[in-house]
Amino acid sequence: MEERSENTTSTKPQAGLPDQSGRLKLGLGMLPSWLTNKYLLTGVFFVIWMLFFDPKDILSNFERREKLNELQNSEQHFKNLIKKSNQELDLLKNNAQSIEKYAREKYMMKKDNEDLFIVVNPVENK
Repeated sequence: MEERSENTTSTKPQAGLPDQSGRLKLGLGMLPSWLTNKYLLTGVFFVIWMLFFDPKDILSNFERREKLNELQNSEQHFKNLIKKSNQELDLLKNNAQSIEKYAREKYMMKKDNEDLFIVVNPVENK
């Protein structure tokens, strides 16, 4: 029977230690194969780039949508104000009593023989 002596030193350098040519061996052999897949790494890089670094990234897109909703709401509000103002204008153009009422309410105007009393409501505590 032959006895084989086991050599405790291996010819393969370990990660981080220099090999026979003096170069350091990187620890890529210790990583799982799916982490060294160039297609996976490219895909992950692309997804990260699109999520965070691209000018049209997802976070900026959400902010722009919120701003768009705010602007659409304010547009609707101003359209309603314009509609209301046009109705008041039509009423003022067609009715003399509405002109008198508008002048009394908005500009505190009065007739010569009248006294004007302004009643102010107390401010409620918030």
